[in-house]
This record gives sequence, structure tokens and C-alpha cells, in this order.
Amino acid sequence: MKAMIFAAGLGTRLKPITDRLPKALVPICGRPLIEHVFSRLEQAGIHDFVVNVHHRADQIEAWVREHPDDRTVVFSDERDLLRETGGGILHARPLLEGGEGRFLVHNVDIISDLDLKAFVAAARPDALATLVVSERKTRRYLLFDGDSRLVGWTNVETGEVRSPYGPIDPEKYRKLAFSGIHLISEKIFPLLEGRGEKFSIIDFYLSVADRCPIYGYVPERLQMIDVGKIETLDQAETLCQALGV
Repeated sequence: MKAMIFAAGLGTRLKPITDRLPKALVPICGRPLIEHVFSRLEQAGIHDFVVNVHHRADQIEAWVREHPDDRTVVFSDERDLLRETGGGILHARPLLEGGEGRFLVHNVDIISDLDLKAFVAAARPDALATLVVSERKTRRYLLFDGDSRLVGWTNVETGEVRSPYGPIDPEKYRKLAFSGIHLISEKIFPLLEGRGEKFSIIDFYLSVADRCPIYGYVPERLQMIDVGKIETLDQAETLCQALGV
């Protein structure tokens, strides 16, 4: 199986560190974030990677060349345009197709103890995508029905609700936070065509959830840190030490 690592982001919430480093190379416990993600995926038996690059792309490419290990890495070059998550997946289509019919996507700034093998094994064969979600506190939640199928999205601060089914009551559904890790069927690519070069994969999921099965996967006792801002760096260090990575 192939895995795509989202490493193209500007890392604006990690300034001033990202004035000199791309987010992917921000060190946690003495290792860059991208190395933590490589290691987690390799432990699950994945050694074939696509990494998208934009901000300080040369530094990421140089680090990968200098740390080859036992992995194959190709780059999806977005230097010309930062395409967001959905556009990034579509842009990488030629690099992602031809695997096992599905591929895993992992944000570079996520550190967790997720059992990736168990996650992949639990994915339903009919799923267009399976999203790792949890009950952590946030402002924006994905909404799932009793069969763990995606039905919508809500912002609990503003009260905004979005669903392809029309008006829905978010209180009737399970509210779960997306982790930035998902398993996607290659059947997604024709559906992504025609949406332009730059768009969100979550917006796409919400637009097709009524006709394409998209499920949530809730791991037991997930420990996870989104290393997206300066305040989370100490928490990430603590989690890494606890996990021994």
C-alpha cells in the first residue's frame, strides 16, 4: 500500500520556527515531524510514500535524500500552487494509483499511538474513505449516524451545520473530530475531477456523503497531538517521550 504525507503547508501557526524550517522538519524529541510519520507508517508495513511539497520544498527533499533508509519516496511538487488537501490528492493521482486500490493519507503534523494495521484492517470494503476520528474537544466536528457513516459537519461555536442531506439536527448525530489520517479508495479520483486545482478534501467528503459511503473509525484510547501551533510543541514532546519514540 502507498501512503501520502501532507507536508506542503505553510506552517503559519508555528512561526517563527517555520520562517527557517518547513513544518515537516520541525524537531520533536530530536527528530523531525516527517521522520516520526515515516516511522509510524513503516511499523505498519508501508514503505512506499508520496510527499507533497510547497513551502521550503528544497529542504524537505534534501532531508529525504540524506536519510534514505528502507523506503521509496516520490514528491508531488506543489511549488507553483498550494492546492489544499483535496487538490493535493488529485494532483498526486499519477503517483498514488496502481497500488492496492486504496492509499493512506497522513498529515505530517500528527503524532499519535494509532494502531495503523488495525485501522486498515477495520476499513469496510465498500468505503470510498475511512476517517480516523475521536471525541477530543474542538470547535468543528464531523457528524456520523449509528452506522458510523458521515452525514454532515458542524461548528459548535457558530452553530453552522452542513450536510448533503439538507437541514439536519446535529444533536441527533455523533460528533467526532477528524485526526488528519484517512484511508481512501482509488475510486475517488474520477469524483475529484472537475473541482478545480485547489479545494478541501473535507468539503469534497461532505458533498458526496449522501451517495458515497464515507465512514468514521474511532480507535480506543487514542493518544494524539496535532503539532499545528507553538503551544502544542511541549505537549508533543511529552507524548513522544511517553510513547518512547
